[in-house]
Amino acid sequence: MTPADLVLTPRGVRFGGHLLPCTIGKGGISATKREGDGVTPVGHHHIVGMLYRADRIPRPAAWAKPIGPGDLWSDDPHDIAYNHHVRAPYPHSHERLRRGDPLYDLVLVLDWNWPDAQPGCGSAIFIHQWRRPGYPTEGCIAFSRPDLHWLAARVHLGTKVIVPDKS
Repeated sequence: MTPADLVLTPRGVRFGGHLLPCTIGKGGISATKREGDGVTPVGHHHIVGMLYRADRIPRPAAWAKPIGPGDLWSDDPHDIAYNHHVRAPYPHSHERLRRGDPLYDLVLVLDWNWPDAQPGCGSAIFIHQWRRPGYPTEGCIAFSRPDLHWLAARVHLGTKVIVPDKS
C-alpha cells in the first residue's frame, strides 16, 4: 500500500495522507460478491473510468467522459454486455447513469468483474456521491460531494482501491 492508493478502513478511506468518511454496501464487505447482494467486494481494484454530468458540473479531470441521456450500465447476468456501459434503447436489465438525483453526477468506475465479466458476480461497483452520511449503498463506495470532487481531482486511471478482508 502507498499513499497514492485509496484504502478502505473502519473509519473511512485513506488517500494521500487524508482520511475521508465514506459509506459502503448495505451488506458490508465480502470476498464472495454476487449480483444484487449489496456487498462491497474485497480486493485490490483499479479506477478504469470517470463519468460526470456535464449539465451539472464542470469536467473534473481531462480524462472524464460526460454522461448522456442514453447512458446505462448492464446489470443482467444473461446479457452479453453484462457489467458494461451500454446505451438506450436497451432491452436487458440495466441501471441508468443519468439520474434525477445527484448520486451519479460524478462517478469513478472500478474494474470489479470487468472487462471479462463473470455472470452473477456483481456489476457496477462505482465510487460516487452518498445520499447522506451513514446511508449505505448497493455495494459501491460513496463520499460527500466535496470529498468526491477532491478525490476526482487527484486520482488517475489505474489508481488502486484496496478493500481489505477486515476493514
